[in-house]
Amino acid sequence: MSKPDAVYFFGTCLIDLLYPRVGLSAMRLLADAGVQVLYPQGQTCCGQPAYHAGYQDQARDLAATQLDALPGALPVVVPSASCAGMFRVHYPRLFAGTADEARAQALAGRVYELTEFLVRTLEFRPLDLGPPLDVVLHHSCSARRELRVANAARTLLDRLANIRILEPDHAHECCGFGGTFAVKEPELSAAMAADKTAAIAATGAPLLVSQDCGCLMNLEGTFQYQGKGPRIKHIAELVWERTHGD
Repeated sequence: MSKPDAVYFFGTCLIDLLYPRVGLSAMRLLADAGVQVLYPQGQTCCGQPAYHAGYQDQARDLAATQLDALPGALPVVVPSASCAGMFRVHYPRLFAGTADEARAQALAGRVYELTEFLVRTLEFRPLDLGPPLDVVLHHSCSARRELRVANAARTLLDRLANIRILEPDHAHECCGFGGTFAVKEPELSAAMAADKTAAIAATGAPLLVSQDCGCLMNLEGTFQYQGKGPRIKHIAELVWERTHGD
């Protein structure tokens, strides 16, 4: 698609409650790229936790709120591959055979994960103002497998001249979060997170970056429990800081 004049920004629950700086950084990047950012006040949870837990009716009620909050034809930019995947992949399934099926399909067709939108639609090429820095880029399962936008995050970081990306062992494996999976299977989730943090730490990189706050929350908590580990940043926050000396 061609560059739009304006976009809706969908904030996600984790950004709203735990990582507001990520949301602000993402919106500032979009604005710097010349796009007006609209933040609909009626937005709430996309319904993903209820949907994956099997509560279809409750998930549909939440999802219907988002259909009302994000009307029209503007692109919807989401700083989370997980939530973007809920809109793009699961909303058409959730509303299949209902009066809102057409609205759900239309919304699914105009949802973009943040790095995908910056790289592919806006052709964003940031000027890196920071010193040389090694980072590990962790791709969520949603980014890597469901939306297949992991390469957009890699491209965005590659465009930062002074950033070097280090690849940990078993990079393709899940970090163990998986939303409600971490609650339902805590021992298995913890073991997966321990394997992932060990591989990340072995790179020696001082910073871990991802495009999904759920993964970052899980890995940061594991590193804190271990008493050591790299700093953690969402990719939007890193790119904003590197391009504005903030």
